Amino acid sequence: MPEDRVPDAKTIWLFRERLTKKGIVKQLFHGFEYQLQLKGLAARKGQIVDASFIEAPRQRNTREENKDIKAGITPESFAENNHKASQKDVDARWTKKNNEVHFGYKVHVAIDNENKLIRDYDVTSAEVHDSQVFIEMLADNSSADVWADSAYQSEASTLELYASGYRNKVHKKARRNKPLSVKQQEMNSKKSKTRARVEHVFGSMENEQGGMFVRTIGHTRAAVKIGLMNLAYNMRRMVSLQRRGASVIC
Repeated sequence: MPEDRVPDAKTIWLFRERLTKKGIVKQLFHGFEYQLQLKGLAARKGQIVDASFIEAPRQRNTREENKDIKAGITPESFAENNHKASQKDVDARWTKKNNEVHFGYKVHVAIDNENKLIRDYDVTSAEVHDSQVFIEMLADNSSADVWADSAYQSEASTLELYASGYRNKVHKKARRNKPLSVKQQEMNSKKSKTRARVEHVFGSMENEQGGMFVRTIGHTRAAVKIGLMNLAYNMRRMVSLQRRGASVIC
């Protein structure tokens, strides 16, 4: 209820730490899927896959420290200073996209086209290419259609989609000395009208859930925080869909 007491930041932090140690956030997320099914919100009309950066506090490491971190080695300066090491995120990574630099993680999601609910997700470091987390995220759906932008287009993904019984709605990608035909451009434009629905999900998280970032240290804690962000989005979206359904009935 709105008048109920809100837990303070320390209480929330301790609760999230308990979830981290038990490793059950993904179970909670999929458990909520059962609640969605009971509410009549099954996944329908195909699914859309995309990824978005989750920013983390930027590290001020030396070039040598970053070289060790990328190689999976604990920098000597970290080993000599436990306090310093505890404040360093050695799992987050730097990457660059469209001339923008990002540091942190990436959330990969698969949503259903009808309800814009997240049906599955994964969390990786920021430099992992979108296409590396694709087929395994696809969930049960009433339709075999799968939409994604051109980053997911490859010969391997095309074959995997076909072999798994999905209908490929992934954007075509131009190649060197082989631009898209007018027809392919028109098809991409048509696909974009559906694929853009996943951007609404990320936009909701950015504008209504406090932003796409974490202040945690390490992949494990980041995955918990991001998993809870996804779960909170689905809860909010479920309420919105129920209210919309009630207004239509009225």
